[in-house]
Amino acid sequence: MSNAVSLADVVKRYHRGRESVEVLHGLDLDIAEGEFVAIMGPSGSGKSTLLNLIAGIDRPDSGTVMVAGQKIDQMSGGELTRWRASAVGFVFQFYNLMPALSGAANVELPLLLLPLSRSERRARVEAALEIVGLAERARHKPSELSGGQQQRVAIARAIVSDPPILVCDEPTGDLDRETANEVLDLLRTLSRDHGKTIIMVTHDQKAADVASRQLHVDKGQLVDVAPPRSRADAAPLAEAGRLA
Repeated sequence: MSNAVSLADVVKRYHRGRESVEVLHGLDLDIAEGEFVAIMGPSGSGKSTLLNLIAGIDRPDSGTVMVAGQKIDQMSGGELTRWRASAVGFVFQFYNLMPALSGAANVELPLLLLPLSRSERRARVEAALEIVGLAERARHKPSELSGGQQQRVAIARAIVSDPPILVCDEPTGDLDRETANEVLDLLRTLSRDHGKTIIMVTHDQKAADVASRQLHVDKGQLVDVAPPRSRADAAPLAEAGRLA
């Protein structure tokens, strides 16, 4: 199995006036295709910086970042934008849905960056909403949906362009436990049945236990890196229905 993500000797610094703060210190990381990885660590440990580097939102000061077969640390801004449109889906804690748009219109937004016809976009939107179990809510606006339903719309938006990688920043942080379990079950199903590589930052140990591997970041380094578990060994959740 090949790697979806490979970071080698990655250093990242931020500058505050004349002061330079090194957030990641020569970090190495490999994530296999189809893995569901949880990244944990205290605030300020560097886990969000790591996620941003993997997603091509930020760049390292040195080292290499290979994601989905591309060396993204050397890409121009325009190249990164085009690469992200097809390679990475984003899921955030607070959904980031456009309140004036329907669920279907929110899901369609990433497709506007791709050379697709209107009918092709519509077909992809319908398929994505079907996968997350919200086909019947396509015309509803975010204010007409529960928190869990809004997060499912956000996940549909993340997968609508069929990216190989999903990056999730605290995707259950704004949800109650039962709804969080439903969202986590959906993410695990996307990894297990659809081959998506899922990289999730979380403070929630119960959420992390659903992943096939946990990574702990502290002071800009990976510590206590657990080996990958089989998908059968991941913490059980009530099945929300297998996807086609």
